[in-house]
Amino acid sequence: MWSKAVSGFRNSAKVFRRSVMGDLSQHPADDAENPIVGVAWDVSGPQSVPIHRHRRGQLIYTERGSVTVEAEGTVCIAPAFRAVWVPPDVPHSARYPRDVAFRGLFIAPERCRDLPGRCAVVQVDPLTRELIHVAARMPWTYPADGPDARLMQVLLDRLTVLRVMPLYLPDGRDERIRRIMDALRASPADERRFRDWAVFVNLSERSLARRFAADTGMSFTAWRQQLRLVSAVERLAAGDSVTRVAFDLGYRTTSSFSTMFRKALGVPPSAYF
Repeated sequence: MWSKAVSGFRNSAKVFRRSVMGDLSQHPADDAENPIVGVAWDVSGPQSVPIHRHRRGQLIYTERGSVTVEAEGTVCIAPAFRAVWVPPDVPHSARYPRDVAFRGLFIAPERCRDLPGRCAVVQVDPLTRELIHVAARMPWTYPADGPDARLMQVLLDRLTVLRVMPLYLPDGRDERIRRIMDALRASPADERRFRDWAVFVNLSERSLARRFAADTGMSFTAWRQQLRLVSAVERLAAGDSVTRVAFDLGYRTTSSFSTMFRKALGVPPSAYF
């Protein structure tokens, strides 16, 4: 169990390892006196953090490596220089596929009103990046009327204007929709036509289209394209080559893959990272 005595607490990889073994919902940041506190740790190798929740909102940011967060039936992917925002009291899990330099923020619920109301991936600009770098290492007992508190307020103001990125993938609740999703996650390059998927789950095309839209808020075609996009970002962030990712996801050329990537995220894969 975490101690509530957080005076002078400085964060480290040791804290992260301890939290993974214990109840993550009892993270000491939730009991910090100041409304915004930071966490910093560096670990090697893949890491998985089981499902948990915090009373505070959490910004999950990596200076090195990437993170995949699952929450509210949605998967969010954030490579370096992007972050995942998790609102207060939202159950979520996290996966770090390789070495990671984690820099996170915990923000009191009353300070989260101008931040997204659901999990989202945000683009972190250079100024905000430097503010997070400093805030993540700041002692939690900074004076409420001093320069550190003012820096935290500037950081909070920056977070409210960050651009939300389309790096999310809604999950399905309908059992038949989930069967299709599981098959495509196992093989994103699967090119079966929509009518074939309808047969796969013993539905008419019309019924499947209606169920898919109701369950995910997206068409089947849009969801499959989004699956390929988030899969690409996760794999590229883990170090796979553009060529290998393109062919594994079913693209016949790296050029067609780069066109899809640029259309979704504004830049080709080589520039995005």
